[in-house]
Amino acid sequence: MIRLIKKKAKSIACSVLAAVTLFTMNPAVFATETATQTDTVSSVDVSGSDSSDAADKSNTDSTADSTTTAGSEANDKVTISNNDKPYLSLGADLTPDQRATVLGFMGIELTDLDKYDVVYVNNDEEHKYLDSYISKSEIGTRSLSSVLITEDKKGAGLSVSTHNINYCTVGMYKNALATAGIADAKIIVAGPFPISGTAALVGTLKAYEEMTGKKLDDKVTDAAMDELVTTGELNKSIDGDSQDIEAMIADLKKQLADGGLKDESQIKDAIKEAAKDYDLKLSDDDIAKLTSLLMKLKDANIDWDSVINQAQDWASKLGDKINDPGFWEKIGNFFMDLWDKIKSLFS
Repeated sequence: MIRLIKKKAKSIACSVLAAVTLFTMNPAVFATETATQTDTVSSVDVSGSDSSDAADKSNTDSTADSTTTAGSEANDKVTISNNDKPYLSLGADLTPDQRATVLGFMGIELTDLDKYDVVYVNNDEEHKYLDSYISKSEIGTRSLSSVLITEDKKGAGLSVSTHNINYCTVGMYKNALATAGIADAKIIVAGPFPISGTAALVGTLKAYEEMTGKKLDDKVTDAAMDELVTTGELNKSIDGDSQDIEAMIADLKKQLADGGLKDESQIKDAIKEAAKDYDLKLSDDDIAKLTSLLMKLKDANIDWDSVINQAQDWASKLGDKINDPGFWEKIGNFFMDLWDKIKSLFS
């Protein structure tokens, strides 16, 4: 499904590129067109950790909402009320002002905090889960990430909204949570100022266990942490849309779930093939990281139904873009406008 969508998108892109090439053969027209446009470059420091002291000094108690990086999957519109019986995970090192900031993003009044089931995540817990994948200096010395989570009706899937998270994307959270066995939930992730959000997964899993009374498998949660960090590293190293990278990983996980990848050799071949399908150029190091991750997932006791549902959700989202009448209307308007400009050259 995803591969067919990608091939269709490639065809559209080629047509657009050909039209643009024809149009830009006239320098005067091209200059007029570009002069009316403003290039916006978004620069995000993805090296900042959840609890870095340096980040705190440069962003002290900021209430500005900085969401995930440009090109990432858009935030879901998540609203959670106390009637949903949610669980709240708060970073143990938040100052009172910082706590008020993250609660505000979640729609919670500080005076109502005692009405919620609250768990606290400390820095030792973050190091326990993340030391194998992130340097101690990046994890930092304080726990700041906060999460509000509630179970959703069966089949609803995962809905995630982020605030002041500038590294982990919505898609990264969804893929990792599906790996951990969380299938149907509404989640809000927030920081008191722009932070990476990697440690938020620790709080999400802790709150989920408290909320459901279900102990998540340690090997599975370790694999989920590995997946989150590996995806973030690939987003940094690969020249491509983060959604394509996240969708590719979901696709590869579905192939594991379907039993199509039996050993390391088949996994490597599948990675290379998937990279072609998603127009992503992977280095040998990228392939090695993905191979290691998928081998770990293959040997873990994963709820593959959650993984398959998440992969199908990615396929649905990509398909909706292509099948959306508005998408085709924009393409049609583009060519009509382009044709009018070309005709004007000869009038």
